[in-house]
Amino acid sequence: MSTQRPRRIGVLTSGGDAPGMNACLRAIVRTAVYHNLEVIGFQRGYCGVLLGEYLTLDARSVANIIHRGGTILGSARCPEMHHVEGLERAASTLKGLGIEALLVIGGNGSMQGALSLAEHWSGQIIGLPGTIDNDLGGTDWTIGFFTALDTALDAADRLRDTAEAFDRIFLLEVMGRHAGWIALFTGIGGGAEEILIPEHAYDPDTIVKRIKESRSRGKRSHIIVVAEGACEGGVSRVAADIEGHGFETRTCVLGHVQRGGSPVALDRYLATELGVFAVQAALDGKSHVLAGKQGKTNRLVPLNEALDGNNQPPMHLLEINRFLAT
Repeated sequence: MSTQRPRRIGVLTSGGDAPGMNACLRAIVRTAVYHNLEVIGFQRGYCGVLLGEYLTLDARSVANIIHRGGTILGSARCPEMHHVEGLERAASTLKGLGIEALLVIGGNGSMQGALSLAEHWSGQIIGLPGTIDNDLGGTDWTIGFFTALDTALDAADRLRDTAEAFDRIFLLEVMGRHAGWIALFTGIGGGAEEILIPEHAYDPDTIVKRIKESRSRGKRSHIIVVAEGACEGGVSRVAADIEGHGFETRTCVLGHVQRGGSPVALDRYLATELGVFAVQAALDGKSHVLAGKQGKTNRLVPLNEALDGNNQPPMHLLEINRFLAT
């Protein structure tokens, strides 16, 4: 833990973009300016740190961005951060610019990069949960999840109209290679008949059996929400398994549509409050922590705990959906 109040802080957005990142940047910059701190915004995530590409940010730099999706700083994957040479180069840039605290907005890969960087740089590091997957530990919710969920739910509602008109089975694939939060909440909110997520074993025979039972009860349309990592082969395999029993299916893959768009109110609120909280944590000398929200309380948790993989979606919702979807 640092005992000296930082005078110059850096901020970056890393990994997949998430709606609300700009709102978080705005809160960080304006809180820092209020406390007379200089703010350096690195462009394209850790790539900007490695290459020394940055902007000096002030209150006007972040005007009118709270409602914008994406990130004004840009983002990128940075393979060099997986190697000692890249980490040392990043540390050298931070030292050369006089950065005393680095705030990282991103998901699992971004937080792992921050931990690796900490082995080569002695400044403060504070993470902020910016990922639509909602899969970081230490926080109930991540910036971007609520907007991605609303996007997926809107798609599910639209598919329901067509499914009922044509008596079809529609499969909606949403993001979530390793986490089923978006799929689970989309399925519950959209009244889906089936929800397939990575945290629960895929059983095609059970899916087909339920479709047959539903058809026997007079139900003609089905919506199946599939997280992209629910099974090997993804939504294409699920469709093939169902069609192998004589049913006609249609698939809809949302893909990166879920990352874009203006953040909804909850993401703007979460991003703003955590942005302010992170700067205050830096002023208090905190480091190697994630600024998260647990219940109604803002909390700091060690970065390694944020990566422990324990932020599982509420699995009881799958059981609830069994009788809701009858």
